[in-house]
Amino acid sequence: MDLRPQIEKFSRRFAEVEAALSAPNAFDNPQRAQELSREYARLKELTAQGAAYLKATGDLTDNRVMLKGESADSELGRMAKEEIARLEAEEKRLLQEIHRGILPPDPADSRNTIVEIRAGAGGQESALFSADLYRMYTRYAEKRGWKFEDIDSSPSDLGGFKEIVFEITGTDVYKRLKYESGVHRVQRVPATEAQGRIHTSTCTVAVLPEAEEVDVEIKPEDLDITRCRASGPGGQGVNTTDSAVQIIHRPTGLIVRCADQRSQQKNKARALTVLRSRLLERKVAEEKRQICRPTQSPGRHRRT
Repeated sequence: MDLRPQIEKFSRRFAEVEAALSAPNAFDNPQRAQELSREYARLKELTAQGAAYLKATGDLTDNRVMLKGESADSELGRMAKEEIARLEAEEKRLLQEIHRGILPPDPADSRNTIVEIRAGAGGQESALFSADLYRMYTRYAEKRGWKFEDIDSSPSDLGGFKEIVFEITGTDVYKRLKYESGVHRVQRVPATEAQGRIHTSTCTVAVLPEAEEVDVEIKPEDLDITRCRASGPGGQGVNTTDSAVQIIHRPTGLIVRCADQRSQQKNKARALTVLRSRLLERKVAEEKRQICRPTQSPGRHRRT
């Protein structure tokens, strides 16, 4: 498959988006500007991959020609063979990335993300595993240049987490993390084991794209909002004020709590963001079930 037409198409569209963002009135419509910014980031990566792919294929052709004109045992021949092996692997990797870029993107891929980690089977060891997963995701976020911020947590006695909820913001966060949702399992000798026996522990991870107000309507009369004093570590500003907020969504029974911020208003806003994201996840799951539900084939009419 010749990818040159697709790469040229990406390059033309990238130039168009770049020009649109450079226009004086580009940010008069904030929503449109945000969409263009997301498309710009995606196309910038694709055009760079396209240029790298074309260079790799060109270098690969040159090295194959060189190998034909040289003895396989000569120094140039050996160098050409090594370079061909490297370029073939690079060409294959870039080809896969470009094929992914050709597919229409999921609108949620570029959204910020809410990650919820909950301890499952395994008691204290499961809580320690939750802390390991939290450190893994936050270190990955740091490596990619994303920002993360805790929303709520329930620490365990040994330094783990019974539950922790945090937000990650950045480019293509949901795209990179959405397949992390599900049950995670670890088999190891835990710190709580004195006789060296291997234990199996599980945690559940939920990765939710951050919902916007236009995605899900939340009626104020459907909410029970409770304000209380935050507990656990956090200093005087957190533990001595009624800053924690708990929201119960009556129609679904969903409960969201946020106690990470000192400001009650900030905790309420973040709790509503999490609630909105959970409701969006339910809405999308229900729509998928409706689409995937098999249609009932008409049965035979029975004579009476």
